[in-house]
Amino acid sequence: MNFALANRKQKRIISVFLYAFALVWLFPFYTAIRNSLKVNGFRNYVDLFTSDLNGISLMGTFRNSALIAIGSTFLLLSIGALAAFAFSKLRFFAKEAIYVSVLLCLAVPGVVILIPFYYILKNLDLYNTLWAVIFSEAVLTLPFAVLMLRNYYDNLPPELMESASIDGASKLQAFIHIYLPLSIPALINLGVLSIMWSFQDFLLPLMFLTDKSMLTATVAVNTLKGLFGFSPADLGKFNAALVVLGMPGVVIFTFARKFITSGITSGAVKD
Repeated sequence: MNFALANRKQKRIISVFLYAFALVWLFPFYTAIRNSLKVNGFRNYVDLFTSDLNGISLMGTFRNSALIAIGSTFLLLSIGALAAFAFSKLRFFAKEAIYVSVLLCLAVPGVVILIPFYYILKNLDLYNTLWAVIFSEAVLTLPFAVLMLRNYYDNLPPELMESASIDGASKLQAFIHIYLPLSIPALINLGVLSIMWSFQDFLLPLMFLTDKSMLTATVAVNTLKGLFGFSPADLGKFNAALVVLGMPGVVIFTFARKFITSGITSGAVKD
């Protein structure tokens, strides 16, 4: 009975701390919403979507962010799944050494390779295009994808590959028809995380996109900061822009929360 009482007290204490942290994180968002409606009300939001802000289209920034997120996620899932399958189920020279080298890239800060990325993208004539950010985000996230998906494939029964070989299927056919369908939960989880990270990315779009028509939502927040003054009307419009530009991440997490939590244990195999 004492243990049950202690557990209830611990749960209450944990709940209090969680609610406190939630309030701390929500307070700035609440403040932005309140300030955006203080002067001119919802008119501030209407103006954002019906007019350009010094050549910056808010809907255009959302479109650019969505295209980058979809493109980088597609590349990440395609290359990551194939690489993870190879490291898990195939035999080739220096496999583990190459795998460890890939994982070592997780320890390299992204800012360290920004300059090499810049020169590579310049030489490929990709600088100031959405492809520059798409490729960069996919490359930086690829080591994590390989780690996550290889752990998933390692937990699948080895008999699956043996059965495919007996039926005459090639390695690629086994991947497409057997392993890829079984890895859908892990791919969904990884895809959701990739989209969230892409929408929140600020550094890569800032470095590789200079044209106003190419701006993403996160960079637009920083750019719009210099377009408004300190009058109550301008502050209302600026806070409205902050609320609108912050909504994609909130919406994505709200609808994808179950995939994120369930995907953490998606590699488990039930006997």
